[in-house]
Amino acid sequence: MEKQGVRADNLLLGLPAMTAPTDREPDTAAEPAGDSRSLTDRLPSELAGRVQSARLAGGVATIVFDASGVAADKRGQLETAIRDMLGEVDGVAEVRVAMTADRAPDASSDETAVPAAAKPKRTMIAIGSGKGGVGKSTLTSNLAVALARRGVKVGVVDADIYGPSQPTLLATKDAKPVARGKQLQPVTSPHGVTLLSMGHLVAADKAIAWRGPMAGNALAQLIEADWGEAELLLVDLPPGTGDVQLSMLQRFKPDGAVIVSTPQDLALIDAKRAMQLFETGGVPMLGMVENMAGYECPHCHEISDPFGRGGAEDAARESGLDMLGRVPLAIEIREAGDAGVPPALSDGPQGLAFAAIADALAAKLGLEPVRETAP
Repeated sequence: MEKQGVRADNLLLGLPAMTAPTDREPDTAAEPAGDSRSLTDRLPSELAGRVQSARLAGGVATIVFDASGVAADKRGQLETAIRDMLGEVDGVAEVRVAMTADRAPDASSDETAVPAAAKPKRTMIAIGSGKGGVGKSTLTSNLAVALARRGVKVGVVDADIYGPSQPTLLATKDAKPVARGKQLQPVTSPHGVTLLSMGHLVAADKAIAWRGPMAGNALAQLIEADWGEAELLLVDLPPGTGDVQLSMLQRFKPDGAVIVSTPQDLALIDAKRAMQLFETGGVPMLGMVENMAGYECPHCHEISDPFGRGGAEDAARESGLDMLGRVPLAIEIREAGDAGVPPALSDGPQGLAFAAIADALAAKLGLEPVRETAP
């Protein structure tokens, strides 16, 4: 495809000219230069200059594209054009496009809305895993409670649209959020954490069979809720690197990400994929947590490692990330989660493990906990 021909299509799609030439080169560090360059080289200069990062791995091309100034109703057409062009590149079986842009104020919003200047400065941290069943949701809820005990105002977004578990973990299964104007009002856990989840909006016995755009819109409603005085939002992401994760990168770029994994190789493979997605989107990696790390026999108190030991720590070292902490494999954690009483409420061995991770994250974010509050 000739670049001159594509340029005419760009004008049709309403792509505005860049006001100044970009000096940012697409991020191609994760792949050999030839592989990723083949992606940006296929795009016309008007588009290539807006590519924030380009990765090609396992036949999947992931592009983060600066869509600033492009009308919302034209972005879908632009995304389709990019997919069509990159789909012709040798070795590309799938194309994923995440569009980022500074969001303009909604002209149709309620005039009584709180001015932006009056809103608290809020940090959003994504908790991801790449694989299900590694304890990501349990870590999120306990991390939120541990930080709340230290005086941090924390909100939890349960972004696992298809398998929400935070209402159970934080004892709000019967709570129903209300809408005020166009914003949902988060519910408050008895443990001092505000949260929103699809589990609050859809009956527990109903399947959520939504396609990607609907899941993305649901995520937007949760994140754009009225989070009040919350200074930190922890986003409990679903496993994998699919539509919900790309929607977040496209519309709500997190300030950082934490990766959770168990020690075994199968979980670490997917954890590395999640890391790559965040890095592709320019999201700072804050560190890793190793879950189900060590089991203490309740009879002889000997420590064994059913899932191996140190795998996440090795992966963090190889990736240049900090190790935020390790959480043991303990039946008490499972029982407490099912009961909606996070172990982080206590100062027992499991609670102290989550407290150490909370302290490490707070230090990373420059948070200064006021003092530990009683549960």
